[in-house]
Amino acid sequence: MPALDPLFVLCAACVILPLLAFGGIMIFTWRRPFLSLGISLAASTACLIIAWYIFWQRWGDPTPLVLNVDWLVSDLVRVPFGFLLDPVSQLMLVLVATISFLIQIYSIGYMWGDPGFGRYYADLSLFAMAMLGLVISSGLLQLFICWELVGLASYLLIGFWYEKFSASEAGKKAFVVTRFGDIFFFMGLAILVIFYGSLDIAAINAAAVAQKMEPWLLTTCALLIFGGICGKSAQFPIHVWLPDAMEGPTPVSALLHSATMVAAGVYLLTRLFPFFAASPPAMTYILAVASLTYVLSSTVGMVARDIKQVWAYSTISQLAMMAMGLAAAGLAHGTLFAGYFHLTTHAGFKALLFLCAGAFIHHYGTNSFFMMSKGGARHLTIPMVTVTIGALALAGIFPFSGFFSKELILGNLWHLDNKLWVSIGLLGAFLTAYYTFRVIFVLLFPRPEDHPAWDKYHEPLAGGHGHGHGHEEEEAHGHGHGAGPFSGHAPEWAINLPLIILAGVTLVLGFLQGTLERFLLGESHPHEMNYLLLVLAVGLALAGIGLAWWDWGRKGASWEGFLSKVPALEHFFIQKWYMDHFWRWFLNAVIYNLFSKTFTYNDRRVVDGGVDAVALGCIGSGRFLSFLQTALLQLNLLFMVLVLAGVGIYLLMGR
Repeated sequence: MPALDPLFVLCAACVILPLLAFGGIMIFTWRRPFLSLGISLAASTACLIIAWYIFWQRWGDPTPLVLNVDWLVSDLVRVPFGFLLDPVSQLMLVLVATISFLIQIYSIGYMWGDPGFGRYYADLSLFAMAMLGLVISSGLLQLFICWELVGLASYLLIGFWYEKFSASEAGKKAFVVTRFGDIFFFMGLAILVIFYGSLDIAAINAAAVAQKMEPWLLTTCALLIFGGICGKSAQFPIHVWLPDAMEGPTPVSALLHSATMVAAGVYLLTRLFPFFAASPPAMTYILAVASLTYVLSSTVGMVARDIKQVWAYSTISQLAMMAMGLAAAGLAHGTLFAGYFHLTTHAGFKALLFLCAGAFIHHYGTNSFFMMSKGGARHLTIPMVTVTIGALALAGIFPFSGFFSKELILGNLWHLDNKLWVSIGLLGAFLTAYYTFRVIFVLLFPRPEDHPAWDKYHEPLAGGHGHGHGHEEEEAHGHGHGAGPFSGHAPEWAINLPLIILAGVTLVLGFLQGTLERFLLGESHPHEMNYLLLVLAVGLALAGIGLAWWDWGRKGASWEGFLSKVPALEHFFIQKWYMDHFWRWFLNAVIYNLFSKTFTYNDRRVVDGGVDAVALGCIGSGRFLSFLQTALLQLNLLFMVLVLAGVGIYLLMGR
């Protein structure tokens, strides 16, 4: 019977094992770091083995394998609970399990000595449970529950060092802002339940393809669900939480911004691709929002000085590029492969870039890549080589993985009638190459001590070699060698091994394009080589690298950047297009002054006033009736006679 299929038992184990690890650590072992590490790592390893086993076991079989149990049932509504295994979910399952495992290995070295070591691994297990459950959910309500649990786990991880005010605020900001998008997501699910009657993912996709949904229902629900995608995948205008999420430990940044949390939004867009593609208006809107996000994040990345924030804005831009590729494919009646392939390659090289950033932060005690350069970052061989490999992939240079997936997305944009979209894609390719290699050239070519740029970029190192962690202030949380619940030097192999593995993945993954396409779609579609587009894309990427070298790498470089010649524009980008200012105004003017004041007035005057009126009425009526009781027998008899007389008169008049 399908319910006894061992693959579904393994799916359940993928969700249950990390949950048990989380509960076990938080209840029993959170004060025992090595035991907590062992429990979490054992669960993560089991999930990794299970994910790869399912991947190979189902290789070459595109038929969806579904096990559903009716969770909520009525005459009009059916809400399932179960698992859906198909190429889309299987590939994401492998990505999440692999990245989560590597992050846990890396964290051994990075978080060594932290007083919250056990709690940290418990939170990682909770995150893995929620993300793995999201990937293989068969229904949208089940997916939404896991979606919210991912938000909870990310809140705990971003605000892990809750004693630090900025970390606590960043966790709250991420939680609240993404909830704003989730309101729209939930509204979309409610409308689907009311007017369609099912939240089964396979059924929704099939109904959309067969045109069994009303166009207004399809477009409305698609746009509302995309609101949730905007929140989770940091798309305009609710992208502002993601750069602040850098307040968490660097392994958390790698975990959230590679194949996992932020990619969950794009994964949902891929998961429901037939549903979204059936609504051209929704796809056009998604394309417009993603294009704006792509340009905004790329320009802000050009002026950021914190290495983690540069990679954070690059994450926003690459997620936007994935959404652009999927939207363009939907409008041109294409496939989901280009956008999903970029999600796959991005998972590898973005995790690599963040983990390399963590290696530098761990060593030099600062998040400023200018200060890392001054400290001699180029002498850290493994991080320097691997971060360059990741940067080449991010910039879209052959033969690194990002080149292959970006070319596919640009090809999708090229096939649209309006060439504005491909122009935005090409502009983004130029800007991405520029801001990426701005970081690389600063790290590789430090300026002398008397260089005038140091007046602008200088900041003191937080703790010297191998101790402080700068922006995250790990020293204040027990990250010094010999501090915290266990002593000794952090194992360097734990930091370097994931870097080497991810660099290798980045080097070879692009050449598996045809293999992955056959896995996802059942066949490999021929892609006509557009030499003009290829020359434009690669040429602009090389031009961006060349301009970055001129501004930041060459011997006589000013370390100012070409934007310094347009101070107003540079300031506009430094202020992040004033989006944080906009949200502060929106909160003060709309949320607080309009809604909060209105609701407060209603609560105090209408709700509390109504309750008080009932209470005062009871008291007043009681006092009034109390005057009728005087304890005088004559008055009581008189009152009885009057009442009886009144009843008699009433009966006589009734005749």
